[in-house]
Amino acid sequence: MNRNALKMAACGLGLALVTTGIAVAQGGRNITVKGSDTMVILGQKWAEVFMSKNAGMAVQVTGGGSGVGIAALINGTTDVAEASRPMRDAEKQQVKDRRGKEAVELAVAVDGLAVYVHEANPITELSLPQLKAIYTGAVKNWKDVGGKDEKIILYSRENSSGTYAYFKEHVLENGDYYPTAQTLPGTAAVINAVSKDTRGIGYGGIAYGKGVRHLRVKKDPNSPAIEPSMENVLAGKYPISRYLYWYTAGMPSGDMLKLCQWVVSEEGQKVVENVGYYRLNPNDRMATAAKLDGAGKDSKAKGKAARSQ
Repeated sequence: MNRNALKMAACGLGLALVTTGIAVAQGGRNITVKGSDTMVILGQKWAEVFMSKNAGMAVQVTGGGSGVGIAALINGTTDVAEASRPMRDAEKQQVKDRRGKEAVELAVAVDGLAVYVHEANPITELSLPQLKAIYTGAVKNWKDVGGKDEKIILYSRENSSGTYAYFKEHVLENGDYYPTAQTLPGTAAVINAVSKDTRGIGYGGIAYGKGVRHLRVKKDPNSPAIEPSMENVLAGKYPISRYLYWYTAGMPSGDMLKLCQWVVSEEGQKVVENVGYYRLNPNDRMATAAKLDGAGKDSKAKGKAARSQ
């Protein structure tokens, strides 16, 4: 797996292009993408490569968190919401109520959610129960999980983050984060904090990681400790992996459709790998491509019918 993207973490959200926050109609030459901070470096790289191959098109990418992107999609201020968690049923209903269209879910990549510690921390692995105990405050000292006699300092994402929601559901089992957990506005900020704190622990997308070390994770105390490698994530062995999504209001058309189709093409999925995330497996990629291909055929059929009238 290409790790060049690990060097990009220090740039963090600065990689995102500045936007006015005003979305344009599908079919135009400008497309706005907003949402998951986990996906900012991926969305920005997709935009960069796509624009280099499609002169005259502008793809503008900003972060803010999955919840922020989904809210923007509901309000009509972005064309694409990037999300590191699935949209909730209530959010999909809001899209339908406010936009008059169904929310369309497109799986675009896969991520192994990494757990980070300082490079000087001797801990190399933790189980999901241990992580839950640490983040809910049941365990407050590293010595209780095999480390030094030092207080554990918790770093977390803010509650608008899809990563925050995923970790809460799948690791904390919907328990509450301990009140001392310091919430930070992006994965790059979590990395920066942990890299300067020998007692710290944080979590975030696998494509980040400069100055820290990610741990192997065990499903339970008796399970093997699994590295968040591409092979382990795609094989379902790594216990905290997830899909990364693009959401649109209604099936994309015009240039929007062209962009979405390119993202799940072999070329677009190569970008995923180059950034440091994991490409969709062949079945998932074909399923998303087929959904978009159907949208394209439907759009052409409507255009042909309109011209014949």
